[in-house]
Amino acid sequence: MEKIESKPNCCGSKKEEIEAPTQKTNCICGGNTRVVLACSGGSNVGQITNEAGKILTVNKEAKLSCLAGVGGLLSGLVATAQGADKLLVLDVCAVGCAKACVDKAGLKEYAYLVLTEMGIEKKPVFEWTEETMDEVLTKCRNLLKDESYN
Repeated sequence: MEKIESKPNCCGSKKEEIEAPTQKTNCICGGNTRVVLACSGGSNVGQITNEAGKILTVNKEAKLSCLAGVGGLLSGLVATAQGADKLLVLDVCAVGCAKACVDKAGLKEYAYLVLTEMGIEKKPVFEWTEETMDEVLTKCRNLLKDESYN
């Protein structure tokens, strides 16, 4: 494996170097993980994806990681996403910013959800209903259980 320099990664590891993954491996912080990468755009649906990732993290169902870091090709964050046992990418709308970030990083195996395709209207506000959040969380949980994408 090729060695690449790394700053402390999302998990707080202080490793000076990590091995650049050439195949699916466990997260560099150890153990199998479920990782969520969420577009957090300036709209209601952007905030819903972020909040869903936070709730899944607090409930220890997954770990919300940094989409911007993956899109910026930061080695520790890309390695964490690539090494995830399950990777869930949440996009706000058909523009597909989150998908563009993970594709740029070379990630191939992930579950993908676009909130506006669920019928949730994108609005320039930061509010949502509990019913909408429950619907999104149910869909996220189902995708994290789905074996068909990896």
